[in-house]
Parts: sequence; structure tokens; C-alpha cells
Amino acid sequence: MERLWRPWRIKYIRDIERIRDEGCIFCTKPESGDDRQSLILYRGEKAYIMMNLFPYNTGHVMVSPYRHLGEFEDLDDEERKEMMDLAALAIKAIKRAMEPQAFNLGMNLGKVAGAGFHEHLHMHVVPRWLGDTNFMPVVAKAKVLPESIEENYDILRSSLEEILSEEG
Repeated sequence: MERLWRPWRIKYIRDIERIRDEGCIFCTKPESGDDRQSLILYRGEKAYIMMNLFPYNTGHVMVSPYRHLGEFEDLDDEERKEMMDLAALAIKAIKRAMEPQAFNLGMNLGKVAGAGFHEHLHMHVVPRWLGDTNFMPVVAKAKVLPESIEENYDILRSSLEEILSEEG
């Protein structure tokens, strides 16, 4: 049997409770001041776009409000609108940079629904390609990602900057 090693995943498995104990990543990352290290691609007034350190697929980003809240209905109108606007911007940038064939866009509302950080709302934007779900995640419970998070950050950041400069 051939083995696929994905050593980056063990960090998540072993450290998720410690990471959670250190505070809400959706609050601490924007406060850190280092957007590249925090994987923050874009900052809006009420919400921001951040890459997922443990992505479901290459190019997986999340849109989150700055305000710490866990209930969707508690978003104010400006937060809700900006989150949707930033999701559209993320999709546009990912399309330009990576040419996916489709997207999954969604939120896991609550721990039982699968939210790793259920106390702070965030929306997932996941690019998809034909055949990206195959025997690997189904049988081996592994996802093959073709480039590093750092390379993917640079590609998506560049795409966002191009779009924003064109839109003036």
C-alpha cells in the first residue's frame, strides 16, 4: 500500500484545542498587525478576507466580520452586506488567479453544524474543479493540495490588488 504523508494536518489535529484556548483566531489575527503571517488577504471596514490555514481545497478563503459574534441574525446590515460583497470579491479574485470551475460558499452555524470556531461567524469560499473530490478524501481521508499556503497567498493577494486597482 502506498502512503500519502500530509504532516501539516497533524498540527491541526494536535493543536486545535490549544489554538482555541489562545483566543478566537477571527479576533486575534486581525489584531496581530502582520497580514501576511495572519493570511489576511483584504481588510474592509466591517469584515475581512482571510485564507484558511487548513484548507478544504487550494484557494479556500473565509470572510469574517471583525466583531466577535456567533449568531448570524446578530450581524448588523452593514456587516451582512460587506460580508457578501467581500465573498463576491474573493470569488472574482480566485477566478482570475486560479480559474476554478465552480465554488462552494457557505457557513457552518454552530458547533454541531461543523464550525471549528462556532463563537465567531465566518463564511467559507471554496473553489472547485472537476475531479477535485476523488478517492483521496473519500478513502484516504486526505486532500492533495498542489501548492503551499504561502504561494497561494501571494497569488490571491496579487489578484485582489489587480482587481481593486482596476475598479479604482
